[in-house]
Amino acid sequence: MAALLSLSGQALPLLRHWVGSEPDCGVARALLALATADRWSDAELKAQLAIAHRDARSAGEREASLAYGVFLHTHRQYLMTADHLVEHFARWPADELAGLMLGAFSSCGDAAYRAHGDALTERQAALAGPESWPWLSWLASARAEQGRVREAHELAEQALVLHPRSGVAAHALAHAEHERGGGGASVEFLDAWLRADPQAVQSRHLNWHAALQAIACGDFPDARRRADTALARTDVGMRAATNWRLLLVGQSPADRSDPDHVRELLAAPGGMAEIFHTFNLALALAVEAATDDLRILARRAAADERPDYRDVLAPVVLALAEITAGRPRAAVDLLSRLGDDAERIGGVRVEREIIQDTLARALVDAGEHVRAAGLLHHRTTTRRHHTYEDLLLVARPPSAPAQAEVVSAARVTG
Repeated sequence: MAALLSLSGQALPLLRHWVGSEPDCGVARALLALATADRWSDAELKAQLAIAHRDARSAGEREASLAYGVFLHTHRQYLMTADHLVEHFARWPADELAGLMLGAFSSCGDAAYRAHGDALTERQAALAGPESWPWLSWLASARAEQGRVREAHELAEQALVLHPRSGVAAHALAHAEHERGGGGASVEFLDAWLRADPQAVQSRHLNWHAALQAIACGDFPDARRRADTALARTDVGMRAATNWRLLLVGQSPADRSDPDHVRELLAAPGGMAEIFHTFNLALALAVEAATDDLRILARRAAADERPDYRDVLAPVVLALAEITAGRPRAAVDLLSRLGDDAERIGGVRVEREIIQDTLARALVDAGEHVRAAGLLHHRTTTRRHHTYEDLLLVARPPSAPAQAEVVSAARVTG
C-alpha cells in the first residue's frame, strides 16, 4: 500500500504479485485496474472490474464501495465518481485507498465540484491527523492548485519528512516551486528524488516540471535535453507545452511531435472528448505553425454544443492560429476577452499559465509592452527566477513577425 500511495515504480509489480497470489481479492484486482486501465481494452477492463466487484462484495461493504469507485473512475465517469466518493468518505473517513481517486473532482470540469473536492480533502486530512503523509500530500496538492503556495510548500515538506518517497508530495512541491520560481534548486531536488526511483509513476511528469524550472532560469539547453530524453512519443501535451514556451521567447524547441500523429489523435474517437487534451493537441499544432489546422480545429470547437469548447477552447485555438499567422493584435483581442474564463480550459495552474504566456507575447508583439508587463507583474516580482518572464517582455524587431520566428525556430531542430 505504501508503494501504491507513493506512486512508486515498485507499485505495479507488487500489485500484479498481489493479484497473482490472491486472485480472489477484489480490492487488489480493482487497484490493478485503476493503475493500468489505459492499457486494457474496454471489454477486458469491464470483465476484470466485474470480477473485482464480485469478489470485493464478499469481503465487505467498504471493499465493494472501493471497487465500484474504481469502475466509475476508470470509465471516466468523473461526476459519478466524485458523488460516490462523498458517500464513501461519509462512511469510511480518511480512507487512503479511496484518496487515490480524488482527482475525479478536478476532472469533472466543474468549478463547483473542484471546490467541493478541495473542501472534502481538507476535512479528510483533518480527520486523518498530522501523521498521515498521504493526506498531507493530497492537501498540499489542493493548496497548490488554489494558489496558496506557502501552505502547499509547507504541507509537502511535512509529508516528505514523514515519508520521503511520497510522489504526490514531490509533485505538490514541484507545483509550489513553479509558483515561487525555484529554478536550479528545484531541479536539483527533483533530480535527487528521481534518482532514488527512476521508474516512479511520475518520472516523466516530474522531469517536465524540471524542464519548466530550467526555462524559468534560462537554462534552455537543459529544458530541451529533458524533453528529448525523458518524454515519450505519447507525451504530446508536455512536449508541446515545453516547446511552445521555448518558441514564445525565441528559443529553439526540443524534438517535436509528428504533426500527422497529432492529426490522427484529433481525428480519433476520443480526440475531442476532453477539453484540456484537445488544447494540448492545439499547442502541438501551434509549435508546427500549422495555422490552417488550427483554424479548422477552432471552427470545430466553435460548432461544439459544449459551452467550454464553444466559448473558451475555440477562441484560444483561434488565438494560437493568429499568433502563428503573424497577427498578434487579433490574438490579443481573442485572449483578452476570455479573462478568468480561461480556467475552463482545464488542467492545473502550471499548465493553464501558458495561455497567459501567449497573451503576454502577443501584447508585446502588438506594441503593448505596458499591458504585458502588468499581466506578468505578479510573476516577475514574486518568483526568484523569472528569466522566462523577462524574455516574454522583450520586444521583437519589427522585421521579424511572430510566424517567421516560430517557423524559423521550429526548423532549427527539424
